[in-house]
Amino acid sequence: MDTIPGPLKDRMEIIYLSGYTEEEKLGIARNYLIPKQLDEHGITEKILSVTDSGLRLLISQYTREAGVRNLEREIANLCRKVAKQIAEGKKKKFIITARNLHKFLGAPKYLPEEEMEKDEIGVSTGLAWTESGGDIIYVEATTMKGRGNLTLTGQLGDVMKESAHAALSYIRSRAKTLGIKEDIFSKTDIHIHVPAGAIPKDGPSAGITMAVAIASAFTGRPVDKKIAMTGEVTLRGRVLPIGGLKEKILAAKRMGIPKVIIPKRNENDLEDIPKYVKKNVEVIFVDKVDDVLKVALKPKKKTTTTRKAKAVATKKTVATKKIKTTAIKKRKTAATGKTKTATGKKRKK
Repeated sequence: MDTIPGPLKDRMEIIYLSGYTEEEKLGIARNYLIPKQLDEHGITEKILSVTDSGLRLLISQYTREAGVRNLEREIANLCRKVAKQIAEGKKKKFIITARNLHKFLGAPKYLPEEEMEKDEIGVSTGLAWTESGGDIIYVEATTMKGRGNLTLTGQLGDVMKESAHAALSYIRSRAKTLGIKEDIFSKTDIHIHVPAGAIPKDGPSAGITMAVAIASAFTGRPVDKKIAMTGEVTLRGRVLPIGGLKEKILAAKRMGIPKVIIPKRNENDLEDIPKYVKKNVEVIFVDKVDDVLKVALKPKKKTTTTRKAKAVATKKTVATKKIKTTAIKKRKTAATGKTKTATGKKRKK
């Protein structure tokens, strides 16, 4: 697009086409690509069959593209391997599944992000758009003693760095509401990292994800692992709209995340998304960062150490009360004895 002269570009109609989803690629491969490659390699469906699980693995971990060109190449590669074994007389029928796909195509080229095992403090799940479709990203934030410095790592672009600064400034402005001591920011350094450091990352849609991670790190409240989010943040705490919504929801669905937080102003975009994409996914609309924090942050967990300390303190309090009660009784008894002695002396006189 950058090479097109301005006057010519002004007179052209530009049509933006989104990449194929995993479901669409599955249908294209099943109905067109596989029959075409079987015919070109002289193989019939009775000899070679690919299950849906094997095809999904081929799409997600052996290719990463918006179209299906590399997918066709991998299917052709698979057919060649099968044709070779048939020519050698090793086998007459092949069923390709997710379990045996690596025997024909080798180890997967693209490994997905690992699913979080539990709710963690300072780790939030974001949604990103890439040329090959949607993906999830984890934003990690941790605090340490320092002078209020902010460190950003993970090969972040300028826009993403600005989002991090805006998110931190907003959390600082809401410190009292969140139960954070205001003087802690000047005594604490914060480090924000987005894993997969070898891959460049940029874009404004990770703003609320960073804000949640920062708030979690300072408050000690864990982030709900069943929630993914996307949206740009402003210094006033507004959540601005984003693009690539269809791909992002698909990424959350692929990772088994049942809830997605998106900006309120993207509500109309849901009408253009197919029903199978929205199925089994709860979409939560937000207009402000405060709404995001209410949904994404869980209550602070009481640790075992804290419980033990409270139990010990309770025992000490009970023991102290018993000691005080015993001392009071002794004093009363002593006082009563002295009174009786004095009364006896008066009678003798």
